[in-house]
Amino acid sequence: MAQNLLSLLVISLTIFGVSTLVESRSKARMYLELQCRSALYRDLCVETLLPYVTKTGLPSPQLLAQISLATCLSKARYTKIYLNMVAKKLNETENSGNNQAIEECLHQINDGVNQITQSFKELQQIGKDGDATFIWHESNVQTWVSAALTDASTCIDGILGDEIGRREQAMIKARFLNVKQLASNSLAMFSRFTTRYRASRGIKNPQILS
Repeated sequence: MAQNLLSLLVISLTIFGVSTLVESRSKARMYLELQCRSALYRDLCVETLLPYVTKTGLPSPQLLAQISLATCLSKARYTKIYLNMVAKKLNETENSGNNQAIEECLHQINDGVNQITQSFKELQQIGKDGDATFIWHESNVQTWVSAALTDASTCIDGILGDEIGRREQAMIKARFLNVKQLASNSLAMFSRFTTRYRASRGIKNPQILS
């Protein structure tokens, strides 16, 4: 009898634990769907942030923007590593035309990694050194992330039609497309954060200053 009660208790606790986890994950997803509604790639936005929200609770808009940028930076770095591998492989051949296309993409992803890194550091400074520098930080982040997005688009357009192997071409395009989408979503999350920050601190948009 006692054994049966113990088994029943274990099963009940297990069901309760699973139910709580499902409820927590569902709550996190609903929260992210609201936060990501202005993102161009909403599903990617939710799936990118969901693992962090599930583990840490419901992050602030600023933290979500930081996580989004950090994820974009990670993908950009992996893309850079992959592109270096492809470039090394092409350097062993005599097809200089292909190598030139890859070198252009390498230049763009290097710029992208630097720009996103700067953006992440700049975002972390918002609120730490007073509101007087907010517009400066905001403008820098927007400019650098936008530039990284443009660099990714340029590589995607430039690599098409080249005589690089189809597999490599598809992999490069897919990786840069992912970076581009993450950069776009990062801009959306950053804009959502700055809009709320402005409202809470009474900071006017520079376009409407008299």
